[in-house]
Amino acid sequence: MKRILLVDDEPHMIRILKLALENAGYAVDEAYNGEQALACIEKCPPDLMITDIDMPRMNGRQLTQHIKQNMPDHAFGIFILTARAEAEHREWSRNLERVSFMEKPVSIMKLIVSIDSFFAENHHSEAHKHAG
Repeated sequence: MKRILLVDDEPHMIRILKLALENAGYAVDEAYNGEQALACIEKCPPDLMITDIDMPRMNGRQLTQHIKQNMPDHAFGIFILTARAEAEHREWSRNLERVSFMEKPVSIMKLIVSIDSFFAENHHSEAHKHAG
């Protein structure tokens, strides 16, 4: 079962997304800021992390950049969900590998389709690596 780490400082967002993702067949861990997320990642790396940008203590941008700098071999993808649609919030994530940007409010169905296709694409590329 694929494991997803949800990172958001709004408990109701975590509850809604966790329920939907579990119903879609995923195991879900939760963190309420970037520091908690890093502790979760060290304990049990997820297959995918979904993070908000605006959070206390360590925001989603700092979290993502910390992972990219300090865990260059990480294998999980990162989805950034945010209500902040300004170009500056897209720019820093644009050149990062395995990072997707989605605007809130996000359709749960659209999110699940994106997650399913992320895992399908990565499974396909992993199978290619092992075959070659």
